[in-house]
Amino acid sequence: MTKFITVDNIKVPVEGERNLLEVIRKANVDLPTFCYHSELSIYGSCRMCLVEIEGRGIQPACSTPPDDGLVVHTNTKQIRDLRKIVVELTLADHEENCTTCPKSWDCRLRKVASSLGIEKNRFRKVNEIKPVDYSSPAVVRNPNKCILCGGCTRICEEVQGVGILEFANRGTKSNVIAGFDKPMGEVECVNCGQCIKACPVGALSPKYQINEVWDAVLDKSKTVVVQIAPAVRVAIGEYFDYAPGETTTGQMVTALRMMGFDKVYDTSFGADLTVVEEGKEFLKRYKEGRNLPQFTSCCPAWVKFAEQYYPDMLDNLSTCKSPQQMFGSICKDQLTKILGIDRKDLVVVSIMPCTAKKFEAQRPEFSVDGNPDVDYVITTNELAKMIKGQGIDFRHLEPSSFDVPFGFKTGAGVIFGTSGGVSEAVLRYAASVLGANANPEVTHVKGGDGINITETELGDIKLRLATVSGLASARKVLEMVKNGEEHFDLIEVMACCGGCINGGGQPASYINDRVKAERTAGLYKNGKQQLLSSSEQNPYVNKLYSEDLSDEHKAHELFHTGYGSRRRMKADSLVLNEAENKKVEISICFGTSCLVHGAEALYDRICKYLEGNDIVAKTEVKAHFCTERCTRGPVVIVNGEVIEHATYELVTAAIEKALA
Repeated sequence: MTKFITVDNIKVPVEGERNLLEVIRKANVDLPTFCYHSELSIYGSCRMCLVEIEGRGIQPACSTPPDDGLVVHTNTKQIRDLRKIVVELTLADHEENCTTCPKSWDCRLRKVASSLGIEKNRFRKVNEIKPVDYSSPAVVRNPNKCILCGGCTRICEEVQGVGILEFANRGTKSNVIAGFDKPMGEVECVNCGQCIKACPVGALSPKYQINEVWDAVLDKSKTVVVQIAPAVRVAIGEYFDYAPGETTTGQMVTALRMMGFDKVYDTSFGADLTVVEEGKEFLKRYKEGRNLPQFTSCCPAWVKFAEQYYPDMLDNLSTCKSPQQMFGSICKDQLTKILGIDRKDLVVVSIMPCTAKKFEAQRPEFSVDGNPDVDYVITTNELAKMIKGQGIDFRHLEPSSFDVPFGFKTGAGVIFGTSGGVSEAVLRYAASVLGANANPEVTHVKGGDGINITETELGDIKLRLATVSGLASARKVLEMVKNGEEHFDLIEVMACCGGCINGGGQPASYINDRVKAERTAGLYKNGKQQLLSSSEQNPYVNKLYSEDLSDEHKAHELFHTGYGSRRRMKADSLVLNEAENKKVEISICFGTSCLVHGAEALYDRICKYLEGNDIVAKTEVKAHFCTERCTRGPVVIVNGEVIEHATYELVTAAIEKALA
């Protein structure tokens, strides 16, 4: 029997909603919240979603079960007054430079304050100005704007399984810090930007490169080309009042030409290259039975996560560069020859849904003689600001087409932007190469949030695949594989739930599930509208391979790379036990691989040894987070002597030697 709740005199059915807030929003009442997020645990700190329930009084809607028969009022005088007080108190501890705030047009605090008619704050300012953190290549953190909603801490821990952000101190001194109160660029942040999407204000924002891109475009000595990622086309329109998922590719191309870009290309061309290279690599590995399962390597946040936490699994990552980097590599190789210009005079700009792509473009391995394959990366958010900054009326633009050859793509390249899209594109390629399934449309692996497992057949080959989105889910799959609980041939990992359509540089939305579904549907619809469906059918890709890349060595040099273990923290060490008159300095690696090999238990035994022999005052114990000897852990350094595969006996012998 259907349950009903009366919301502001309207009867609303309860259809599986988790709480009263979700029912109220279904009734088309935009109840304000700061701390609520549909993908996260209930936090209930902001108290903005207070409602009056007949017979119960005032209750927070986010943590109230949607019981049958409730009569709810969302806008009484008492509730309105309470909301005003909450917002005014929040503003008293908030940096109000709205005109220059990167989130000014999308700030939930500003919108709520305006809707409540707050013109003057009754409370005096109490905020203490703290330094803004620009250390990350992808994310800017401004603690002066933080309203302590906890969205960033929860999404980093619960969805991404990284947990670099956490609350510190108590009472009026409460604040959010990165690990050990270090800059974000020095901790194990994977640059995914999901904290940006969870932040309702401007405390977290993408690290903009708008000014650098304008400088390049307006420099007449430079040839500036731009590539647009698949997921951008189904989200940019939201900044101009289009519905989520509505494709605005043509208007984007026109706008970019008006802004002064010399060529406008499609990253989906790079995705077609990735499919061919990754498909070849997968079929070769499968035939030889080595380094399986093969993990996709298109997502730079996932790659960094693997480098930090699972260095022993890096041989399983595809060696293929991401579509962004393949495009940059081939673009600088080909266009410099076609145009007869130096590499340094060709500027490649990427428009991405993802903040981690900013980090990826700066990786030293993706450059030639110090000149990067991709010079600048701007997000969907930044592109919208640039379009509005030039005064372009986006909604009334006549659509135009990408430039060729690097603007032509297949449907397989387009669907890269959603979870499951990479796997499906690779399967289409494999089916074609193996002569299996006359119809190359392989549609078994359309993924969603979390973990999706699929079994499919390509001729005589039976494949088991996993589609994973969200790094906490990736950790679960990795542990299952390592423990022998599951077997897969191919695993696609995307850091953001739902894939790139939900990237950290995309428009934020608190009705996230619906918006993700609409963007995904828009991307698949756009993919079906392409003339060709499988990447090996792209005529310009085939021309490239037959003419300029007939030498396999050159193709491998342009399109492939390698990965290695990465320090989780840039800090050299942390002192665990300080000694004034130290004779022995002991440094223990607490990197992931060393922890797995027993570093923590070894540390406990060493501490007991120091106490038992009354030599604590003579020894200083430090912790390293990575000595980059991940296959030889645990690693302990005693007075400069590196002990690999360290045991209690080896370490204590080295300590006794140092004391003597």
